Parts: sequence; C-alpha cells; structure tokens
Amino acid sequence: MITRMRLKARGKINLGLDVIRKREDGYHEVKMVMQTVGLYDSIDLRTSDREGIRVETNLYYLPNDQNNLVWKAAEMLRQEFDLPGGLDIRLKKMIPVAAGMAGGSSDAAAVLFGVNRMYGLGLSLDQLKERGVKIGADVPYCLMRGTALSEGIGEILTPLPPVPQCWVLLAKPGISVSTKWVYANLHANELRPEDHPDIDGLVEAIRRGDLKAMAGKFGNVLELVTEKRYPVIGEIKSVMKRYGALNAMMSGSGPTVFGLFEDVRAAKKAYWALKNGRLSGRIKQVYLTNFFNNREVSNGL
Repeated sequence: MITRMRLKARGKINLGLDVIRKREDGYHEVKMVMQTVGLYDSIDLRTSDREGIRVETNLYYLPNDQNNLVWKAAEMLRQEFDLPGGLDIRLKKMIPVAAGMAGGSSDAAAVLFGVNRMYGLGLSLDQLKERGVKIGADVPYCLMRGTALSEGIGEILTPLPPVPQCWVLLAKPGISVSTKWVYANLHANELRPEDHPDIDGLVEAIRRGDLKAMAGKFGNVLELVTEKRYPVIGEIKSVMKRYGALNAMMSGSGPTVFGLFEDVRAAKKAYWALKNGRLSGRIKQVYLTNFFNNREVSNGL
C-alpha cells in the first residue's frame, strides 16, 4: 500500500455550452465542449492510523467535513471497500471557487484516483467514473480530462482530438455565482433558436485543428443569465478582445472569463491590463496558462 501521494487537480473551461432543454425530471439536457487547462489545485494524501477522514485547506471558508467533495470521494471508497485506518487530505486551492471551472469536481476526481492507486483497489477509469457521477456531474470528465464533448446531463462523454495549443487568460471577478440559480433563471424551454451556440460547428473546427475557427464558434447560452446579472463579465471579455484575444467567453455558469491568445506578448499585456487597469478593483483572480491535452499524462493525473 502506498502511504503518501501528491496529485494535481486541474481546472476546466467550456469552449462551448448549450442547454437543449429542461427535462420532466428537472434535469437540464446539455451539449458542451469541455477543455482542461494547466491551472491546478494541489492535493496531498496520507494514510493515518487514526480512523476517519481529515481535510485541511488553505482557504478558511471551505468546509473540511462531509460538505467538501474531497471528503465525499474518499469516504465513498473507504466505505465500499472497508479500508483500514484513516486518510489525511491537504488541499491547496488555486482554481477559483464557485467560478465555472469545476474546481471541486476536479478535486474529488483526483482523490478518487489517488485512493484507488494508494490502496490498490484495481478500479478502471470507467469504474471510477461510474462512482464519480454520484458525487457530481463534472467528476467523470475531470477523471478523463483533455478535450471532450459532453451530452445528456453531462455524463455522456466523447473524447475529441486535442485542441491546438495556445495561451489561455483566466479572470474571475470578485463575485460567486450559484449554478442552481443560473439554470433556474435560464428558462431553457423558452430559448429562441438563435440563442443556441453552434456546438456541432465547434466540434468540427476542433477536429480540423483550426484554432481560429474554433474560437469563432464560441458560445455559452448561460451568459444570457449570468452576464445580464453581472455586466463586469462582458467588460472583462471586451478587455481581452481589445488586447488581441481570438475570442473571449464565460466558462460554465460563470463568473470566470477566459480568452485565447496566439501571441504570448499580447496575452501578457492583457493580463496586466486586467491586474492593474480600471477593472482591477473588481477582479479577484487572474491567471495565464495553457491547455492541458496530454491524455497519457491526464489519465495518470
């Protein structure tokens, strides 16, 4: 048995996000393209002779009990396989919280992967994904990572070719957005045809490896709700485009905005414009990173 392990839980962005309809059971049927980025949380796992799971984080406002997804992930496997002793989890958050980047889901995915490896449980990736979806709809994708088409309620995943590498600028304004609130205010069954982004066109551009065409097909139907409520999202997008972004869009239900840049100098200028410009007082976090696409590495977290 491995007694210690350090893992990287990487964030994601949505290159495209459409909500097809709200189903009779209350769930929303989606069609979206997910992409892993280089920004990550660090997770240290260590077995303990003491029973139970202990979670420590670098953010005082995060729960350290069963309300944290890393705790739920560890406890799920601990109960199912009657694992001996306990587990200490140290979580260092870098991915913005409640920001449309699946940080919590990625943390849970990393813990599932880590516990499986540490205790030699022998679960395949598909078996981990079957368990992960019980924790959250994004967890199976966060186990797989890379570029993928996500359908159904997010559980039907189709791997796509890696997107062309570029610079990804991320900016989260100093607000937090409830995903539940966004979907409740979308009124999915009342959307007009022109409200829906061209996800099929986006996928085709990705298959061709055409970065500019891909950026031209960006679309996130949830911006209709979140950006309307928080205009700063649109202002951040405008700054990124003004400094040379191929395109800029909100990720997930927001409020994080990302922009894609081919030129690192333009990306750095946009970074500093957001850090020190007129919006700086309204932006909480800014990061410059890349896509994360190595499937062999990503499957090993």
